[in-house]
Amino acid sequence: MPQLTLQPPLTSLDQLNNTLTTQGFAVLGSDSVCALAGVSIEALRALQPSWNDLPPDQYLKDGGRYRRRRHASFQVTPDQVQLVPHRAHWQPLSYNALHGGMQRWFDPMAPEVVQQDAWQKLLRGLACLACAAQGDQTWFTEAHQFRIDTTDGIGRPTPEGAHRDGVNWVAVFLLDRQGIKGGETRVFDINSPSGQRFTLNEPWSLLLLDDTRVIHETTPIQPEGDGGWRDTLVVTLRSGGFLDEPVPKA
Repeated sequence: MPQLTLQPPLTSLDQLNNTLTTQGFAVLGSDSVCALAGVSIEALRALQPSWNDLPPDQYLKDGGRYRRRRHASFQVTPDQVQLVPHRAHWQPLSYNALHGGMQRWFDPMAPEVVQQDAWQKLLRGLACLACAAQGDQTWFTEAHQFRIDTTDGIGRPTPEGAHRDGVNWVAVFLLDRQGIKGGETRVFDINSPSGQRFTLNEPWSLLLLDDTRVIHETTPIQPEGDGGWRDTLVVTLRSGGFLDEPVPKA
């Protein structure tokens, strides 16, 4: 019997700014994502084969083998996407108690992905949203390709638990989920116990989060049969600069 899941509350593009202002997050369906980026769903789907070539995450402190990923960094405006030299992903312990405080050098995203027109338009669309909310500026952007699988019998999309990322905006795109149960998204207001939970199911749907106002997590996945996986793209946008390890004082 198919697992019953709570469907996400979808927001239309014309109501996006109001929804973000009211609750600090919004979910867009794939049609709205395509309209935001000015691309077809076929162009977005053409990015997906690269998720079949993600190397294992070598930094999991729980000893798991369930996460594969690639990473890239950009400076993005509504008009331009500039790939910056490959750099480590770093978060302080205050944002990531499990994997913070360490430089994580993930393998870079493939050139044939980041050079695609659909990829460039997707990032520029996110920059447009961020600028509409906080004014025109350059957004220091990190992109993470994730595949969480059930190699260990269970896969943990967010092994650090409910968290913030230390940025301004977090965009979580659900690309695919195959042969799994679980993977429920939970979003909580940072200043109160109120929150919502739902499961992203539609390919290329988008959860957009105001990282200054909410914390988020995704529950573990389990296989429905012989195995399965959940593919996501996580893009973070930060004002003023990348989140870097502090330089010790001399």
